[in-house]
Amino acid sequence: MARFTRLEVYQAMFESGLVPLFYHPDVEISKQVTQAVADGGARVLEFTNRGDFAFEVFKELSQSLVVNKSPLILGVGSVVDAPTAAMFIGAGANFVVGPIFNPEVARLCNRRKIAYLPGCGTLNEISQAEEYGVEIVKIFPGSAVGGPAFIKDVLGPCPWTRIMPTGGVDASEENIRSWIKAGACCVGMGSKLITKAAVTEGDYASINANVQQVLAWIAAARQK
Repeated sequence: MARFTRLEVYQAMFESGLVPLFYHPDVEISKQVTQAVADGGARVLEFTNRGDFAFEVFKELSQSLVVNKSPLILGVGSVVDAPTAAMFIGAGANFVVGPIFNPEVARLCNRRKIAYLPGCGTLNEISQAEEYGVEIVKIFPGSAVGGPAFIKDVLGPCPWTRIMPTGGVDASEENIRSWIKAGACCVGMGSKLITKAAVTEGDYASINANVQQVLAWIAAARQK
């Protein structure tokens, strides 16, 4: 069962502007990465359902956050069907992210008051997702669908839309600023934020520093 309400999840995403995402098959390494992300100031974390036994790792990670009373909001990503979403929600997922939009997942999440952020690549897909109650749509892959200009063009006729780009968001001030200035309500970042080298070397301090830096760039872009 989710520890945080859907409203709390959305609020955390809106306020921080950053949704880090990662996957690792080792539970202990995943816990270390999660702690580094939280210590860096992140409010939410998406653990992607990509590798073998991802569910088992997620379940242990979720239990650890509960036991330690961590304020970090854990969700699951790379979900394409309702049975998978239900399984992770039962293990404590506070939000569900997908590379595509699936109406069955939307219905399930609405029944359970769980935030659902589906991947969309066209204005028609975004509109359909919003009809099913989606509050934040994920444009994916962000760089391929048109980059920051796509967001700006969508918000012209649809200023109520809330968009999170994922894929093509780089860990640079210029890139972060371009997405935020275009109107992104938050950005999703994976390997550019939680680098493979840092994870392999156990350099959790650099992950912490990366998160702090990106959050600072987001805050600065919102003020200018």
